[in-house]
Amino acid sequence: MGDVHMGVEAEAEAETINDHSSSDDGRKRVDIYPLSCYYFGSKEAIVFKDETLYDRINRMKSNYAAFGLRTSVEAVILVELFKHPHLLLLQVRNSFFKLPGGRLRPGESDIVGLKRKLSRKLSATEDGYETEWEVGECLGMWWRHDFETLMYPYLPHNAKKPRLPESRKFIVPKNMKLLAVPLRQVHENDKTYGPIISGVPQLLSKFSINIVDI
Repeated sequence: MGDVHMGVEAEAEAETINDHSSSDDGRKRVDIYPLSCYYFGSKEAIVFKDETLYDRINRMKSNYAAFGLRTSVEAVILVELFKHPHLLLLQVRNSFFKLPGGRLRPGESDIVGLKRKLSRKLSATEDGYETEWEVGECLGMWWRHDFETLMYPYLPHNAKKPRLPESRKFIVPKNMKLLAVPLRQVHENDKTYGPIISGVPQLLSKFSINIVDI
């Protein structure tokens, strides 16, 4: 293809947004709060591109030609339900699941871009003034090669302090659902959730999850 980077369409980073410190066993502690602490509402639907797989691949190739390597950022948000950690996932069109987030704009940092995407997907207003997002440690990185559907994981070298407040509002577009899914259900369930989401529990194994009673 000439350029050695040609065909590397996107890089996706999974971020966590929960407070942590060190646990007794040396692992980073992640404090999670009950699902009942959070408010869930709805807002106007997000318009999606109605395109075929062929159209999507052509769009990715066109974007790569115009902007080069594109980066996406996605958030791992944990809550407690029935004394078990649950992962918040967006369900699109009552069909596939995805982590909240999206593609960065050219020149946009991962922190700024993830906050913008979380405000667009999960806040009442897109400017995010109602509640400030605090983005945490990068859990993992995936690369898409040759515009394929499969993505391959790589571990990051950078770390940032994460935090999720004990209460906040999640305002979701009407054509999406925000679901709390048990980690044990997500684990290695590639058929339902895809390779990235199903791999999140393994990435979280370096943390000691602490359920906070309210």
